[in-house]
This record gives sequence, C-alpha cells and structure tokens, in this order.
Amino acid sequence: MWSKALSASAFAATAHAVSVSVASEGGNATSPYAYGFMFEDINNSGDGGVYAELVHNRAFQGDPIFPKNLDYWNSLGGAGLSLQNLSKPLSSALPTSMQVSADNATSDTIGFSNEGFWGFPVVSGWQYNGSFWVYGGLDGNVTICLSSYDDKVFAETSVEVSSTSEWRQYNYTFHPSESAPDSNNTLNFTFASSDLKDSVNFNLLSLFPPTYNDRPNGLRIDLMEAIDGLYPSFFRMPGGNNMEGLQSPYWWNWTNTIGPLTQRPGYPGTWEYENTNGLGLIEHLLWAQDLGMEPMLGVWAGLWLDGEVVPEDELQVYVQSALDELEFLMGDASTEWGSYRESLGYGPFEIGFVEIGNEDSLNDGASTYAAYRFQAFHDAIRDAYPDITIIASYFDVKGSTPPDNAAGDFHQYAAPQLMSSEFGYFDNYTSEHPVVIGEYAVTYYPDGDTTQVGQGNFAPYWQGSVAEAIFLLGAERNSDKIIGSAYAPSFQNLNRWEWIPDLIEFDANPEHTTMSTSWEMIHLLSGTRITENLPMSITDGGFGPAYFVAGRSNDTGSHIAKLAVYNATSEIPFQLNFDGVGSGAMANLTYLTAPMNASNPIGGSAVEKHIDTVTAGDDGTFSFQLPPYSVAVLEVGAKDAGEGKDYSGHDSRHGWQGCRSFGKGGSHGGSWGKHGHGWSA
Repeated sequence: MWSKALSASAFAATAHAVSVSVASEGGNATSPYAYGFMFEDINNSGDGGVYAELVHNRAFQGDPIFPKNLDYWNSLGGAGLSLQNLSKPLSSALPTSMQVSADNATSDTIGFSNEGFWGFPVVSGWQYNGSFWVYGGLDGNVTICLSSYDDKVFAETSVEVSSTSEWRQYNYTFHPSESAPDSNNTLNFTFASSDLKDSVNFNLLSLFPPTYNDRPNGLRIDLMEAIDGLYPSFFRMPGGNNMEGLQSPYWWNWTNTIGPLTQRPGYPGTWEYENTNGLGLIEHLLWAQDLGMEPMLGVWAGLWLDGEVVPEDELQVYVQSALDELEFLMGDASTEWGSYRESLGYGPFEIGFVEIGNEDSLNDGASTYAAYRFQAFHDAIRDAYPDITIIASYFDVKGSTPPDNAAGDFHQYAAPQLMSSEFGYFDNYTSEHPVVIGEYAVTYYPDGDTTQVGQGNFAPYWQGSVAEAIFLLGAERNSDKIIGSAYAPSFQNLNRWEWIPDLIEFDANPEHTTMSTSWEMIHLLSGTRITENLPMSITDGGFGPAYFVAGRSNDTGSHIAKLAVYNATSEIPFQLNFDGVGSGAMANLTYLTAPMNASNPIGGSAVEKHIDTVTAGDDGTFSFQLPPYSVAVLEVGAKDAGEGKDYSGHDSRHGWQGCRSFGKGGSHGGSWGKHGHGWSA
C-alpha cells in the first residue's frame, strides 16, 4: 500500500454515439467473487473502528515500539494512577495493570475515567455490556457511568467489589435513559476513598455497545451494514502491511489473537499504534460468515517492513505456523489445533484461498520471495491442502507469472487519468494465473493534464470514482482471469488516520458514518452481477470516453449492461440491443452522477441516483443517453424481455473456470452464500 508516481495525458474526449449489439452465446462465465472486501487495521479501523470495543487502552498493552502508558485514562478526585507489573499479573499476556491509590485524594469519591476512541456514543435503547478485572484492597461499590464532558449522566450502574487475593472479573450493563447529542462523553469509574485499603489494581476494562448479529466481542453495527452494502463475495484478511510488522520479531502472529482476551498480548501495528488483538483470527472468520464472504486468508511470509527477511534456514518455523493456522481453522477434533478450536466453541471453517504474504516485492523482498520464500510456503500448503487456491502477494514473481499455476495479487494506486486508461489492462493476462486485485484506489487529484503526484485527496471524489469504475469494468470483462477486486483501505477514523482516501469514514458517532463516492459506485456495480459475459459487436463509437460490458445473470435471468462515461464533452447517445430481447422489452436504467470533484460530506451524499425505464424499439434496441462522469447499470428482467419471451431459469454455462481450470481452489464459494446476503453452513 505504497504510493506510485504516474504520468499520462488527459484531454476531454469528443462525444460520439455508441451502437452495441450483444450476442446470446459464446461468452465466458464470470467469477462469483467479482467484488470483495479487504481489511487491515489502519486508520484505527479495527481498534476504535469496526471492532466494537469502546474503551481505549483497555489493558495497557505495549512493547518497545509503542511503550505501555496511561494514555486516554484520567484521574478523578485526585486518585493516583500508575502502571504496575505485579508479581501476580492478570495473565502472562496482560502483565501490566493500572494501580489506583488515594494518597493524594482531593475528594471523598475518587476514581478514573476513559476518553474512549475520541468519545463514546450514547444511544437510548442500546444495551451496553461492560466488564473489568480487579485485584487488591477495595471493599465497596464501584459506580460506573457514561457522562458528557459537562457531567450530564446518561447511564449509571453500581457493582459491589470485595478484596481478594486473586484477580476477579466483574460484569455490568447499561441502558441509557436518553441519547447524547454527540460523542463528547466519557466512561467513569468512582468509589469512596474510604473503601480503599492501600491500593487496588484494574485491568482489561471493557465496554461494548450492541454488536452485529449480537456476537460477543463483536463488530460495530453501522460499519458492518456499510460493508454489507457493497455485496462483497470474498474477504481478504488480515491483509495489508499491518500483517507484516515493522521489524523483527513482530508480525501478525495468529496464535496471539485466539482464545480468551486475557491471553491476547497485543501487537505493535504497522500504522503507528498498538493493536489489542481483540479483533482476532476467529473474529475475522465470523465476520466473513456474517456477511456471506469467502475468506481469502493472508499468511505472513517472512518479510518485515524494515527490509529484514527470514533466512532460508530459519523459515520452516513460519511455514509450520501457516500450516498450524490452517489446521486450526479447518481441522477436525482429532487434530491438535482443530481440537483447540473446538474447545473454544467453533466448528471447522472453510478456506478456499490463501495468499502468501503481502506486497513481498517491497523493500528488496522480491529476490528472496522468488528464490525461496514463496516456494516454501506454496509447496507445504499445496501438499497439505491441494484444493486451496494459492495466491502470490504480487503478480510478476520471477519476472513473469507466479510459479506453479498460482494466482497473483495486483495492487493499483493511481491518479484518475491512469486508472481510466486501464480498461484493457488485463486483456492479455492468462486464466492459468488468475489475478486478485487485492487493493486499488484513485489516490490523487489530477495535476493539470498529467498525473503528477500532488496533494493526496482527503476522501474519494467523483472523477476518481468513475475512473475506478472503468478499471473495474475492465476487470469484469476479463472475469475468466480476474478472481475479484477490493478497494483499499476500507475505513478511515476521522479522528486519526495514516492513509487517505478511504472507502468509508467514521468516528465514535454513528451519525457521522459516511459512505464515499467510491462506495456508491461499487454498491451499484456489485449489486447487479453478470454471471456470463457475452460478446459485443460495436458498430458505432467504441471504447473511450464510454466504457461498457454486457452479459446476463443466470441467477435472475436478466440481461445486463454496465457502463461508465468519463471525460466526454457532452451526453453520449447509446443504441444497445441484446440478441433474443425483442421489441417492447422493458429495461431499468440506473445511473449515478455528481460534480467532478465532489466528495460526500460527513453523513451525507453528493451523488445523485437516477432511475429510468427504457423501452426497446421495434428492432429490440434500447436508446438512451448518459452524461459525462456517470456510472450506469441497465437491466432487462427475465420476464421483461419483450415479445412474450421469459428467461427465468435460463442457463447456458457450467460454472466459472478461472481458478478451477487447473483444478485448484475457490471451490467453497457456494457454501459461503452470495453477495453479502447471509451465510449457510
């Protein structure tokens, strides 16, 4: 996920009429994974984002890169707060606790407060579930409340705590009496100073709002609903540079992300903050289940971001870790790791795709990846799990295609002029080595007529989103070669970010969650799936400034065209007909428009959605116009094809062959549901 300097010409194109005839046979079955979702914890998108935990720095985790601290905690009533490593810690994974003393108390009531991830949402009707661990000399009631910065209390409860020589967990719930007007709220813990004997220690202080599908340790509802609106079919996870680690010995070690929260030590994330590991491996897989996405599992491949690489003679332990991870996810109760998963209460998961590393061409990693790292992981995984599709973390391993019919990951960050020119980028790729477009985005504003690297744009903007649409339509028309695509990064916390632009913006207040212009474009294109691309004959016009693909859906019987118009000088007239669709046929035309440089405002939208009905003429031709900088879908329903034709149940293909043509992987797609509409075991 690193920037690229690019250069290309960009001139407004003269608008010409486009006439297209779509054949009824001779096409290619498309990938069922055409649109997916990629996640890494960047921009506080995991902790402080989709992971619904509301308490910031809940367990005082840290390391030499990000030392442990009391950030986001504040004293109340003059209480003394300090970090302690007790001889009896909560756990070996969480050895540091916050000690509270009354030596310098200024009030009869003392305690501490947490700032949250830049505030706390307080919503009437929500049930909040909290817990904390205590060790030491405290006998009495601890009052916990959510209150505003000016001390208005919205929710309050008390928990009776007694001194103990062992760590003890206490649980509580909240039901706010009213909603707060904003997220400028804190979580407060107070008790009588007279109830404190010497000092008391707290650790793993947690508070969750309602979560998606009511899962414990779960995910934030509004952000999950935003993802669901993309209709994603695959989930690239844990994904991105955050998997790799800044330096030895740190990497996203999956074994530190499973089991009880007390056993998860945290991790110095790549993006300048400590990760709690609360959003662990199992949570990622449940996330995939809840949204009907097939996991595309990334495994660490021995490259740290400072350029250090695991030597060949030391690599086997990490190869074995990848095999153990797959056994943990897929193994039955007779296996060591499968048995441990069962003990946690989960049955086996299905994994159809494994990506070896992430961007292993970075920092001179390409030579060792090609020489020994990729092959070591590839051979071990292929021998143990021959049905898994293995993906190289970049496409041109060894200067050409990935070895041994593996797939390759392609990342593209560009200015709109370049991305809009890449409609035909994948035309000469081969289905023997399918491509995952694991990350893409328009990341710059145009600078004059060239794509000089300039000011990064804060949020996606419409010209860039249309350019992305052209790139995606190019992937769709090559869907026998392209497994699928995913925008990156997915989330941006408006209070802290390391990378812009991002697909979805948010902060602690759910009312501020913002789906970007690119989200709206993907929502349209992903929401209507072509299952069979069909050949097109273009009798007038051509590609540029209008771009299009066409085919049909064997799920719905619909005939579909997807279109994008980039920098045209005026509206473009289209004449479009489908072989087998007759006069009087009815088509729904949905298209999106916005000002070229418009980004969606916080909590709102600058994109206008137009819905028209188009009736085919005597020769079955649909005539319509699209304005410059528009993205459109035209769909002829199975029962609306004209002349009494009904394509319900029509099917002329026998499944996507992009991965299966060489007998590997992607074979579990059916059991994971379709396009984010539920998972079936």
